[in-house]
Amino acid sequence: MAAVLPSRRALSGAAFATLLLIALMMGANHVAARIAFNHGADVATAVAVRSSVTALVLAVLLAVQRVRVRFSGRHKRFLPAIGLLMGVQSLCLYSAVARLPVALALLAFNTYPIWTAVWSALVYRQRPEKAMLVAMPVILAGLALALDVFGAASGLGAAGQWSRIGAGVAFALAAAATFGLALVLTQHEAGDVDGRVRTATTMAMAALVALFTVTLQGGFHLPSAPAGWGGLATLTFLYGTAFTIMFTVLPRLGVVGNSAIMNVEPVFALVLGWLLLGQAIAPVQVAGALLVVAAVMVLGMRRR
Repeated sequence: MAAVLPSRRALSGAAFATLLLIALMMGANHVAARIAFNHGADVATAVAVRSSVTALVLAVLLAVQRVRVRFSGRHKRFLPAIGLLMGVQSLCLYSAVARLPVALALLAFNTYPIWTAVWSALVYRQRPEKAMLVAMPVILAGLALALDVFGAASGLGAAGQWSRIGAGVAFALAAAATFGLALVLTQHEAGDVDGRVRTATTMAMAALVALFTVTLQGGFHLPSAPAGWGGLATLTFLYGTAFTIMFTVLPRLGVVGNSAIMNVEPVFALVLGWLLLGQAIAPVQVAGALLVVAAVMVLGMRRR
């Protein structure tokens, strides 16, 4: 997911369709990642390959578009920190995807608006908006339904359900927390950096974090079957293509940065996970998922 701020302009039909396409590709990227993980690839390898290729593509686009790269002293201090956070976020989110149904991992990650409000209050002493305070319990209630926290839908009971999903949920929430902090720092410390430059530097730092993790674990853990290689290639292609579209198409359509529309990503992941991975969840969990997505979209589309 791209870490930028929502656009406030009315969306054209082409912009709306493009944003939906990006959300579809990002959701499909996580489904492809799960396929790679199921066939021998590990999280650090997937993030390293995906982020490295994407960073190279974005660097080429910067050169082709002749974007001038200028950093102030403040930018030089905070951009590496933001990139480090995004690298950790990528590792945590893929770790969640490896342990949970893809849609549930993305839903737990979609609590990031709550974390953004928390970090804004802690770091910059900004009081949460009323809309955020109203949305927080709605998001948490929807997430509780989606995750089946009491084990009613699974029949396992609370203890059994948490023994099954606990580690994955912890990774997803860690991804949300680091992403929220990255958003806050971006807004306050690097908001005036060209979005294309900021995205490219973030991807480069994420690649370095992943490559460092690969080194610590003794090298790349590559897929052991053709399906795994297909998953790794597909997730890299989808992720890189999504960012390329964000670089080249969205600015021409008058869309700056992220949009609330892209928060339908878990819905696409839910459908694709069911079709390609057989990851079915109970109707009450689907209802909780839709509640989370709706609350986050309303937050993103509100006027400020």
